[in-house]
Amino acid sequence: MKEIQISTEYIALGQFLKLAECIDTGGQAKFFLQEHEIIINGEADNRRGRKLYPGDKIEVAGHGSFTVGKR
Repeated sequence: MKEIQISTEYIALGQFLKLAECIDTGGQAKFFLQEHEIIINGEADNRRGRKLYPGDKIEVAGHGSFTVGKR
């Protein structure tokens, strides 16, 4: 499981996907979320504005498992 470090209170799922190197630009998030299953803390969610907090666990189909960490 790869940890993605953030320095803010939370990060939006669309921004997270960019930091996790699942997408190259934020504009790709909408299409990526339509085509890939995202599991956040055991529940499916594809809202690019979904707020992720330190400690959240994210599974991205075809890309691996991630956790949000605090800097």
